[in-house]
Amino acid sequence: MSRIGKQQITIPAGTEVSITSDAVIVKKGAATLSKPMHPAIKIAVENGIVAVNPANNTRLARALWGTYAAHVKNMISGVNTPFIKKLQVEGIGYKAEVAGKNLKLALGFSHPVLVTIPDGLAVVVEKNIISVAGADKDSVGQFAASVRELKKPEPYKGKGIRYEGEVVRQKQGKKAAAAA
Repeated sequence: MSRIGKQQITIPAGTEVSITSDAVIVKKGAATLSKPMHPAIKIAVENGIVAVNPANNTRLARALWGTYAAHVKNMISGVNTPFIKKLQVEGIGYKAEVAGKNLKLALGFSHPVLVTIPDGLAVVVEKNIISVAGADKDSVGQFAASVRELKKPEPYKGKGIRYEGEVVRQKQGKKAAAAA
């Protein structure tokens, strides 16, 4: 039995959840999210509450039950308050700026790195802190991870792109050879 799947999800005022034959759609204002449904899961909306249940008693249905409940809960909270991930760019000469629909990064390479910002995400750069915000938790996390992957923090000086609050263990490095 899924503890997360058993919980009923309340729909806040102003948020609209609709179920089609193959997808779940969550709307509030201009933000709209949709997720395809698996046939092993049944989702019902009644009296401002979303209930997620397995369609049958198979192992797959039980495995997907809590997963789909978490997806629906994240969709509802995402259209109400956007998810935010912050990345910190550290290093001498390392810079980040938003240029139109691209994120332009100077990461110590011979050329600037351009990353296209996906639709539905808002990217803001202030003092080498990149803020990625959006209603879809998956796309916010995936974009932040792909930007971090461009230049992971190295263990000797800590230069690179890291999540805000991430601790990078520093290695000691070479010691000067003692003159004998």
